[in-house]
Amino acid sequence: MDRNSGLHIVVASKNPVKQAAVEQGFAAVFPELACSFEAVLSNSGVSDQPLSDEETLRGALNRVVDIRRQKPRADFYIGIEGGVEDREGELHEFAWAVVEDFSGKIGKGRSAVFIAPPEIRRLILDEGKELGDAGDIVFKQENCKQKTGVIGLLTNGAIDRVELYRHPMIIALTPFVHPELYS
Repeated sequence: MDRNSGLHIVVASKNPVKQAAVEQGFAAVFPELACSFEAVLSNSGVSDQPLSDEETLRGALNRVVDIRRQKPRADFYIGIEGGVEDREGELHEFAWAVVEDFSGKIGKGRSAVFIAPPEIRRLILDEGKELGDAGDIVFKQENCKQKTGVIGLLTNGAIDRVELYRHPMIIALTPFVHPELYS
């Protein structure tokens, strides 16, 4: 990577939360680089609410493939997908971030997991709601997925959705920070 020139980064989402996580991740890891970010709608190829770790990762990977096809001349392509997985009666919530550079090198990072409250679990598993919609119902909010997210509502803002997604974004960049270790 040429650290003296600016980078064109395509983000597979127009959600301001995901865009902020990507921008903050790049700024944290590569503070000396000038970056331009382009938000593009993408197709995850998975259900609106992925219900397993594998489906969530596949959604992030599919988003990268889709935006690479749409914008073939970028330096980096970013896909972030949030998902849930029911494990022994607990609904685990998490996200995957996938970064691919112009050469096809891929980095992946997964967020911390939090346990959704039983009513959110019920709304997702029994009624087919997406996590953000379930959070809106339980907390009497509107469009929390483009704001603090359910994690922000559960933690009184101590951790919001941007922060939850920023960490896997930074982790996914590790192969580009130390390419000699990921050859």
